[in-house]
Amino acid sequence: MDFKLEGTDINSQARAGTITLDHGPVETPIFMPVGTVGSVKGVHQRELADEINPDIILGNTYHLYLRPSIDIIEKAGGIHKFMNWDRNILTDSGGYQVYSLSENNKIKEEGVKFKSHIDGSYHTFTPENVMEIQRSIGADIIMAFDECTPYPCDYNYAKRSMHMTHRWLERCLTHLEKLPFKYDYGQTFFPIVQGSTYKDLRQQSAEYIAGVGAEGNAIGGLSVGEPAEEMYAMTEVVTAILPKDKPRYLMGVGTPINLLENIALGIDMFDCVMPTRNGRNGMLFTAHGTINIKNKKWEADFSVIDDMAITWVDTAYSKAYVRHLFTVNEMLGRQIATIHNLGFYLWLVREARKHILAGDFTKWKNMMVRQMDKRL
Repeated sequence: MDFKLEGTDINSQARAGTITLDHGPVETPIFMPVGTVGSVKGVHQRELADEINPDIILGNTYHLYLRPSIDIIEKAGGIHKFMNWDRNILTDSGGYQVYSLSENNKIKEEGVKFKSHIDGSYHTFTPENVMEIQRSIGADIIMAFDECTPYPCDYNYAKRSMHMTHRWLERCLTHLEKLPFKYDYGQTFFPIVQGSTYKDLRQQSAEYIAGVGAEGNAIGGLSVGEPAEEMYAMTEVVTAILPKDKPRYLMGVGTPINLLENIALGIDMFDCVMPTRNGRNGMLFTAHGTINIKNKKWEADFSVIDDMAITWVDTAYSKAYVRHLFTVNEMLGRQIATIHNLGFYLWLVREARKHILAGDFTKWKNMMVRQMDKRL
C-alpha cells in the first residue's frame, strides 16, 4: 500500500490523499459502502460500479465466516472473484458483530467464544484465526481483532479492554508474519485505537497504535450510541496523535453531517450501514436535508427524487412513485432509496475532496452542515 497526501485545509485538519492498493487507487476522503455478506444489499455490482462508483467497499468477517464459509470463498478464488468485484475491499475483523449479534459470548484473554445468530452453533475467534480467516477472504485491507466496548462503558472496563486489544494486536502481528498471501495480490493491515469516550485512554491507545508503524490506522468504538460531540472530541484527540502520513479510518460512522465534521478533524475513510439501512426504511439523504419518503406529504408530489441527479434513479422516478412503492411494500422502492443514498454519500465525500484541494473546505462544510440539518 502507498498513501500520498495531496492537499490540506488551512482552516481545519481536513486532508485529501490517494491510497494505492492492488485493486486500484482510492481517493480520500472516501466512504465505503457496506457489503456485509459479499453484497451491498439490494444493489447489483454493475449499478454499484457505474452509478455509485466507490473505489473501495467493505465486507464483514463474522458474516462471511458463517455464510457462505471460508471454504467456499477460497474455492471461488477469494472474495473479489466470488462476488465479481474488481475494485478494492476492506474486511473488518468481526469483533463488533461478535459482541453485538451473538448471544452468550465469552470474552477471555485467548479470544471470544460466541454463539452464531443463525443456528446457535458455537465458534471461537482469536487474534490468530481471525488473521487466517481474513487472509482466506482476501480483502485488500484487513483489520486487527479488537474488543469494541459498549456505550456507556465503565472506565475500568474500558481500560482493561483497551489493554487486551493491544495485546491481541501483538498476536495479530506475530501471526500475520507466518501467513503468506493466498491470492495474486497483497493485503494491508490496520490496527484499531480503542478507549471508549475517555480522553486519557484514547491518548494511550493512539500512542500505542502509532508506535506499531502500520501502513494505516483505524479508530473503533465510536458511533455506538454516544452523543456526536463526544465522538468528535475523541476523534480530535486521536487524530492529533496518529501519524499524518498514514490514512485514518473512523469505523462505523455515520450521518452525512458526521462525515463532514470528522473529515474536518483529519479522518480519511468511513463506512456505515446508514445510507443502506435507512434507505430501506424510507429515509433519503439530500444536500438540502432529509426526506422521509413514507410521509403523506409526498403522496402527490410528482417532482423527481433529487434534481441534483447524482445517480440515474434521482430523476427517473418521482417522490410520489417512490412513496407508493414503500406503501405497497415493493422491494423496488428500497432499491431506489439505497442507490440514491449511496450515490449521495459518495458525492458528498468527493465534493469535500474538491473543496479541500480548492482551499475553501471549511466554508463549504459549514454551509452544507446547515443545509443538511433539516427535515424536508
